[in-house]
Parts: sequence; C-alpha cells; structure tokens
Amino acid sequence: MEKTLFIVKPDGVRRGLVGQVLQRIEQRGFQLERLEYRSAVSSELIDQHYEQLLDKAFYPAIRAFMTSGPLVVGVISGPKVIECWRTMMGATLPEEALPGTIRADFAHAASPGGTIENIVHGSDSAASAAREIKLWFGE
Repeated sequence: MEKTLFIVKPDGVRRGLVGQVLQRIEQRGFQLERLEYRSAVSSELIDQHYEQLLDKAFYPAIRAFMTSGPLVVGVISGPKVIECWRTMMGATLPEEALPGTIRADFAHAASPGGTIENIVHGSDSAASAAREIKLWFGE
C-alpha cells in the first residue's frame, strides 16, 4: 500500500478547514495512518522539509508562512495515494486549480507579500514521501 505525507498548512488551520480536508481524504477511501496537530514548527524542520528551495529568493516567505501558526501533519495510505492526493489538492497556484480541488475550493490567491497560502501539502513522489514521513515522524 502506498503512503504519502500531507500537511494542512497554517492558513487551513487558521480558517477552520482541517475537518473538510480530512473529510475529503476519508471520502476518497484513503486510510489515515498518522495524524498530529503541531502547535509550533521550527524553522529548522521547515528548512529540512523544503531543502530544495533554500536558495530561492522566495523561500524566506515560505519559511515565515509555514512557521506562522499551528498545522496538521499526517500520513495517508491507499492505492496510488500520491498521485490521487496531488490531484485532489489541485495546482499549487490557487487561481490555476481546477474546480472541485481543495485549493480551488478553499485557497486564496497569493497574499500581498507574495506568499501562496494554498491550504495543503502533499509529497510529489514515493521517494519524497519516504523522506518527508521520516523527517516529520522519525520513521
């Protein structure tokens, strides 16, 4: 059974959307393997999570956003869960996300500071999922 990491980002928690995101996961038939509310996340953890973006000019805004408040992190499993979850999330830019996806339905366009508050994260490959699950849960 395939597994992936998912995160309900600080904007999703702040706006009370955790339940709706979890409902979509469960309605799709995925199994919740792990689920944790994190009241604070360190800059170090976010830097490790987004290590491929560290040298990008926009990265400090991502770090600030991801450490700006509580988030919910979890592991879901199911057939083709990585590809399916990414489809359910929608395009990274909310204005490009197809109707019916989480980002189209709930996310806002980039904030005035340029940060994309797009509600959720999902691993982009099996290798990323394994790395991210180990990073967040020590498995």
